[in-house]
Amino acid sequence: MRLLHILAGSLGLLSGAVALFALKGGKLHRQSGMVFVYAMLVMSASGAVMAAQKPQRLTVIAGVLTAYLVITAVLTFRRPVQQVPWIEASAMLVALTVGIASVTLGFEALNSATGTIDGLTSAPGFIFGAVALLATLGDIRMMLGLGIERTYRVARHLWRMCVALFIGTAVSKPTTQLLLLIPVLLVLFLMFYWLARVLPTQRQPRPSSALS
Repeated sequence: MRLLHILAGSLGLLSGAVALFALKGGKLHRQSGMVFVYAMLVMSASGAVMAAQKPQRLTVIAGVLTAYLVITAVLTFRRPVQQVPWIEASAMLVALTVGIASVTLGFEALNSATGTIDGLTSAPGFIFGAVALLATLGDIRMMLGLGIERTYRVARHLWRMCVALFIGTAVSKPTTQLLLLIPVLLVLFLMFYWLARVLPTQRQPRPSSALS
């Protein structure tokens, strides 16, 4: 399973990089994006299983969170936004559970004698928890019919895919070395770059007041 995890992770990072740099909406972007989805699902599932056997609870959470982000990113454009099918509601509950569990583990690590839990510090717990809870709010917003405009759906798709890639990149590399931080930070930079490109495009001009 370890070999499968490594191969899937490598394919996911490569296809994710291609999707980030490819023309958005183009054939290459769509094809590399789907390869990324399948690779990340295999990587996150195999990683979560191996982490559960150790156990490393925060790594299990990272695997579940990554799978959730990828699935909901795809569903953003694959299902009618007016509907709230059971899969979207279930995904929201998964994110809420992951967020609460992750923050709880973060506090456990913070209050432990060693400042760690299962060999990890509290930082991943709070980071994963914040991402999961933020995503939960986004799911609730969509389920209420808010923010269903294409611009915000593109942004939702984009940040979830990028954060999934960020988690995969960060977990697969020992970030204590400065050189290996570059791919991790590059993912965040590209995410904010594309969000800045996407979100302003649909801003409505403020109405000017007419003088009588």
